[in-house]
Amino acid sequence: MRRGARRAGRARAARAPPSGPARRAGRPRPPGPPGSVLRTDELAQRFDVSRTVVREVVRVLESMHLVESRRRVGVTVRPTETWNVYDPQVIRWRLAGADRPRQLRSLTVLRSAIEPVAAGLAARHATAEQCAELTERALGMVATSRGQQLEGYLEHDIAFHRIVLNASGNEMFARLGDVVAEVLAGRTHHQVMFEDPDPAAVTLHVRLAEAVREGDPEAAERITKEIAVGALHELDVLAP
Repeated sequence: MRRGARRAGRARAARAPPSGPARRAGRPRPPGPPGSVLRTDELAQRFDVSRTVVREVVRVLESMHLVESRRRVGVTVRPTETWNVYDPQVIRWRLAGADRPRQLRSLTVLRSAIEPVAAGLAARHATAEQCAELTERALGMVATSRGQQLEGYLEHDIAFHRIVLNASGNEMFARLGDVVAEVLAGRTHHQVMFEDPDPAAVTLHVRLAEAVREGDPEAAERITKEIAVGALHELDVLAP
């Protein structure tokens, strides 16, 4: 049996997602399939909330381009092509659904296209403080990579990648920090992580911190590509 398959069998159980109208409102989602039309009073009855709450939630959903509200028509669910797929709440909702494997792969491919370039830029532009923070987070990942400390590891992992994106000096890359955070959190919370992170991946993060600190953009970009390839391989095992 392949090592990856054995580890997949020991993947960490996901926590049950919160339920209830308040939780559903906190994790916005379309009230029906694309093209469906619903009235405010119907939504209020369906979710057992006031019309005021429904109107507030609809405004949030409109800001994400998930629905469109028009007088004398109602609330229309928009086609998926119009959704703001970079919105962290939309990512969180999609990762909680049946489309999780495809969503994870799509986001991981996005990361593989962006983060190596960002890492190369970080090696050129990172400040001494950012380099120190990156090293600290890499060491934190090492310290929490054993003993099923996935929540602690996640905290350091998210912070590590945020620093790389911010240190790139490109404000467009930096704004993707929330997207990356949702991907990493979704993998951890939805059983798409091994009980303990892959040791090779942890080592690559340490090497990336070193490359950025030493001002070696070629090495930083190459190492980040290796991290992305490893992440895609894990998806092949855990979310085929």
